[in-house]
Amino acid sequence: MQYLWTALQLILIGILIYFVSGRLIGTKLNFIKKVLSATFSVVFTTFIYWYSYLRYTDFPKQDMIHEVTNIGTLVWIGSMLLITMLFYLILELFDPIKLGERGERLTGNGNIILRVRGTWRRQRRLTQVFRIAFKQGVGRTLKYKRSYENDRYLAITLRNTLEECGGIFIKFGQVLSTRKDRLPSAFIEELSKLQQNVKTMTADQLHSQLAKGLNKPLEEVFKRFDEKPLAAGSIGQVHKALLKETGEEVIVKLLRPDVTEVMNQDLDILLHFSEWLVEESSWAENLGLHHLATGFANSLREEINFEIEARNMEQVTNALRNEKKNSVKIPRVYKEYSNRMILVIEFIHGVSIRDSKLLLRQHGIKEQDLLSSIYDTFLQELLITGVFHADPHPGNIYILERTGQACFLDFGAVGRLGPIQQQGLRTLFIGIERNDPRIVLEGLKHLVQDGEIHEEENLLQAISQLLIQLSYLDKISAEELVQCLFSIIQKFELHLYPMVGVALRALITLEGTLNVLDTDYDLFYEAKRFTAKNKKDFLPVSSIRDVKELLEQELVMLIPTLQDLPRRFESMVEAIEKGKVTVKLDVFSEKASSSFVNSWLSLFMLLFVGITIGVISVSLLAISQFINSASAIYLNTASFLGLFLSAVILVRLSIHAIRSSKKA
Repeated sequence: MQYLWTALQLILIGILIYFVSGRLIGTKLNFIKKVLSATFSVVFTTFIYWYSYLRYTDFPKQDMIHEVTNIGTLVWIGSMLLITMLFYLILELFDPIKLGERGERLTGNGNIILRVRGTWRRQRRLTQVFRIAFKQGVGRTLKYKRSYENDRYLAITLRNTLEECGGIFIKFGQVLSTRKDRLPSAFIEELSKLQQNVKTMTADQLHSQLAKGLNKPLEEVFKRFDEKPLAAGSIGQVHKALLKETGEEVIVKLLRPDVTEVMNQDLDILLHFSEWLVEESSWAENLGLHHLATGFANSLREEINFEIEARNMEQVTNALRNEKKNSVKIPRVYKEYSNRMILVIEFIHGVSIRDSKLLLRQHGIKEQDLLSSIYDTFLQELLITGVFHADPHPGNIYILERTGQACFLDFGAVGRLGPIQQQGLRTLFIGIERNDPRIVLEGLKHLVQDGEIHEEENLLQAISQLLIQLSYLDKISAEELVQCLFSIIQKFELHLYPMVGVALRALITLEGTLNVLDTDYDLFYEAKRFTAKNKKDFLPVSSIRDVKELLEQELVMLIPTLQDLPRRFESMVEAIEKGKVTVKLDVFSEKASSSFVNSWLSLFMLLFVGITIGVISVSLLAISQFINSASAIYLNTASFLGLFLSAVILVRLSIHAIRSSKKA
């Protein structure tokens, strides 16, 4: 009975420690972490207290008041409180889950066991990746510097590493093989050899994913569903089906089971690996490997959410809806059946553009007219609406059997350009067409992230040389031009905005697609025709009447300012005469900036107080060692209390700092 009463006392003490430690930490805490911290602290400190002191006493027979006021008991409870906070700090330090503004968990499972298992899997996979990398010779390449001779060996090492790691790493290598704007030809050639063999989902997996995605029985949605996929990829697979309600033929894109969890884990590992590689090797840093991996991860996270693809299709459809000149079809999305893991779209009866010659002859459509309609739509997206299909390869452009009309497919990759980048591309095209390097340079300034170009004259000379190479040619190849432009950008260490690079690569892809039907199709000549036809969209004015209207509008807006100018000028002169001209710099005008500075200033002051209390306590403790009177006891007590308070403050600050770094 006595031991039962002792256990009950420990439970009550644990509950007290649970609440007090939470108040001392002073932020929104995770319930499971608080319970684990308090439990571990009670068990650990109780064992130490019993082993070092209580077992030598007859504590079950001692008076309760005596035990509570005993100095050893007070030290035990204080240690218990401090160790609870320290253990919570350790749990917070090794928890990778991001937090919201109020400390809530944004991702991950709340179950600590599942998170520990996930962490173990992630660490095991990361260890496997590093083991493969060193086996393939990455360790030897760390000391290498980029050179023409070394590029081939570095490329082979990187390809072998990515290939053996498999999964996301192979897909990353395939994406890198398209980045001719950033990687040398040796890397492009080697990474292009990467192939990924993907197994189709089993029947059980297929039906399980359909049940989760549809939230209703398959028979209630589809009259017929073909279990044999039309295509399978690393993210999902595509099936043909027949809607029960309308009898329409549709395409069903289905996400693979657990693909989100697996890919997020592998993407996290890929980012860790690329970051380590960039820190340890100059060649990886020169290639911008971590930057490329970050871009790839962001893009792939969008691809594993079919809601984003559905929104992309809706955005492109709406952007082109009001364009009378648009003659390219965008498939319809069935929103009522689509969500994050399933996408249901209209089935397109047609053939790939590479197999469309016979179909075009049957409809009496000239190849040149079809290609112009496709290219005009792409330029409309790129230069006017700002939302464009980023992967227009032959498999993504179909010709409808019934009408011979072109149709864009697969909107998993969509690019977006703002007005400034659109203006930069238009200026770039105009400069190339006019063979004027200064216009090309002006366009380039709108396309690079660092607007200040340091070697402007040398860059102008390089652009001049490029235009000379391309002059007097019957046809300018988009791929050749863009590759030369990429080489100049690399040489002068400029960085294109990511979406600008996507747009230029899409232009190269489209040229290859259109050349399937007509090898002489000239993109830049057709771009000139498109510009002339759409000059009203490119220029703010296109006639004398437009100029007059624009001037009238600007004048009306200027009248209030012009009327107020004399009064402002008089006030300014008066202030100068009286020496009252001052410069005011208000750093705290924005609420967010003010809140940020105040928050960190408060934490700094608390840190200063904690350190000061700790230093004073240590000093008092040292002084008490030289005092033989009874006052030494009070000094020791004050010192230990000060050290305890200092430790509480520092632990609290540490937890706050860790949680602040996790907030999204």
